[in-house]
Amino acid sequence: MDMLSEAIKGRLLFAIPKKGRLAEKCLEILAGADIQFSRSHRLDVCLATNHNIALVFLPAADIPSFVGKGEVDLGITGQDVILEAQMSKLVTESLPLGFGRCKLQVQVPEKGPIKTLDDLAGKRIVTSFEVVAAEYFAALDNRKGLVGEQRTKIQYVGGSVEAACALGLADGIVDLVESGETMRAAGLHPIATVLETEACLIRSSSPKHAHLSPLIDKITSRIAGVIASDRYVLCQYNILRDRLHDATEITPGRRAATVSPLDDSEWVAVSSMVEKKKIADVMDRLVAVGAEDVLVIRLQNCRV
Repeated sequence: MDMLSEAIKGRLLFAIPKKGRLAEKCLEILAGADIQFSRSHRLDVCLATNHNIALVFLPAADIPSFVGKGEVDLGITGQDVILEAQMSKLVTESLPLGFGRCKLQVQVPEKGPIKTLDDLAGKRIVTSFEVVAAEYFAALDNRKGLVGEQRTKIQYVGGSVEAACALGLADGIVDLVESGETMRAAGLHPIATVLETEACLIRSSSPKHAHLSPLIDKITSRIAGVIASDRYVLCQYNILRDRLHDATEITPGRRAATVSPLDDSEWVAVSSMVEKKKIADVMDRLVAVGAEDVLVIRLQNCRV
């Protein structure tokens, strides 16, 4: 057994995308979960220095298979990749991570003759998501009663999918869309959304290493805290007791608001977690029902 195999023996193997749209955010999550490591640029495996964990840096598309087959214990990848790898039954999505959000869409030339999904049935589709696209258009073909050569043709390409229509290779494409700028620049527009996807933490549905379950649960809990601290802020304010109900309707918290008495018995202090994207509106509404001393505190980390 070589030195690396010996070093990772008995450790929790955690697969991380080595590059691409998810990689940088994954490193931030590892830091927030206090998984410390030092990685040589030449190595795709490195050992955590403060946990019994080995990080394995893999292409995001390979991670569902490694996790599903139990070759690694945890992984971060996209929901779209899980479906494309046909691993939905072999992996468990432990936690949606709230980043890497995009849509897998059917796009066609904006100035072309195809206006609806039905118009595209039986035509040529180019995509990097051959499995998902084939299932999607098979259902459409079946609904329209298309058989044999009448059915939609799916062709795989590894990249630059948006160029396929302009090159005459396809009548439409299926590809991931985040902002849509690339598609618009290529003269394309969406006519259907196949699925919406985001990054998620996954584990094997049939784990091989039962002794690692407590560590898997601990890391999952830590990552959930990192995600929550990025999504929420803590809102604190003072309110008259007779207006408390109205205020807590605005700030119910994740489970319930924390209410504390003040020296003035007619007043109470309230603390509640609020979604960061909603906080400005929440503050306005609190002031409108009589809240005073409204404060917003950033969360460095938490457990939820």
